[in-house]
Amino acid sequence: MQYNYKYRLDPPEAVAETLLYHVDTCRQLYNHVLYLLNEADDIPTRYKIQGQLPALKEWWDDLGDVHSKVLQMVVKRVYDNLSMLKAQKENGRAVGMLKWKSPREYQSLTYNQSGFKLKNTSGRSVLWLSKIGEIPIHLHRDIPENATIKQVTVKREPTGEWYATFGIDVGESTPEKPETPEKVVGIDVGILKYAHDTDGYAIESPNFSNERERLERGQRDLSQKEHGSANWEKQRQIVAERHADLKRKRRDFLHKSSNYYATEYDLVAVEDLDAKGLVELPGNSRNRAGAAWGTFLRMLEYKCEREGTHFVSVDPKDTTKECASCGVKTDKPVWVREHSCPACGFEADRDANAAWNVLSRGLEDVGVVHSESTPVETALPVDTVVSAKRVMETGSPTLKERTASAVSE
Repeated sequence: MQYNYKYRLDPPEAVAETLLYHVDTCRQLYNHVLYLLNEADDIPTRYKIQGQLPALKEWWDDLGDVHSKVLQMVVKRVYDNLSMLKAQKENGRAVGMLKWKSPREYQSLTYNQSGFKLKNTSGRSVLWLSKIGEIPIHLHRDIPENATIKQVTVKREPTGEWYATFGIDVGESTPEKPETPEKVVGIDVGILKYAHDTDGYAIESPNFSNERERLERGQRDLSQKEHGSANWEKQRQIVAERHADLKRKRRDFLHKSSNYYATEYDLVAVEDLDAKGLVELPGNSRNRAGAAWGTFLRMLEYKCEREGTHFVSVDPKDTTKECASCGVKTDKPVWVREHSCPACGFEADRDANAAWNVLSRGLEDVGVVHSESTPVETALPVDTVVSAKRVMETGSPTLKERTASAVSE
């Protein structure tokens, strides 16, 4: 299993200048490789271009200042981008050609397999990079003892902050998934309630309206500055910081919510949503994009794999219409928030009914017969609602405990 661990760097001014020099050299090499490919009649293999790097160093002195593995990863980056364009073209999308990278579009470099080391110097953690030196690093969480660091990507964010992302391989040490899962849950995601599960919990959607308003206000102020002036650069920094603040808070919520379900259950069933297609639908697209369902499901999937939890994605068709008790389908417009079955009389929250259907399909997909109560016996008139703010403040492990204490009060 491979994971990414991201940490903030605190490079001194001289080291930061060296990093910028290395990044810009890589950017120029990227553009040069792209030029070679555009001029060639037949696109050569990546390894053939990499084999030309020693000859390039003979007349391009700057390349000698950058670690050889970093230069090879620049070539790989070009070919990876070409592969992505080819895949999009095969899927019927209209695509153009790769463009040269400007300094603002190229802000990272990657060490693969060698040229880096985590060290402890005078009681503080530092990241050593070949031909750059030692950079203080904030290791806010430990790297697993059995893990092997395969590569390190150093990136300068629009805020000016530097981060290092470690590609970590933990081998086959992940726990085995239980053959007969005991604690199972089905999850229905939405906008009014971000996640509604079969245990009667509903997590409210996070409210980032204040953050978005601050960001939009900053963008309006930026548009009134003369492009490239000192005031424009100062305001651009403010906008970048507000972007980063909104992104951090959203990802914090997604990480804690997904971690809760991955660690608390033996099986998690979700809908196999086309998140991108939903965002492109007309009407309320902003809220659907802000919900980041695709990111949530991806986080949930890899965390379930890490924790040894079954992750099952099921066909979302008619999960809202179908009665979780008897299976009869009933059309209901989106503003109807209660499910009331005309056939069997089962009543529940619309999203709770959908969550039960998701769980039922998930158990069927993995061939598990679950002996828990039926939704008719467990359906509650009012679900326990957990605020998004509480999730972000207290973290996912204490979600149920904090909710239980709040209800008892």
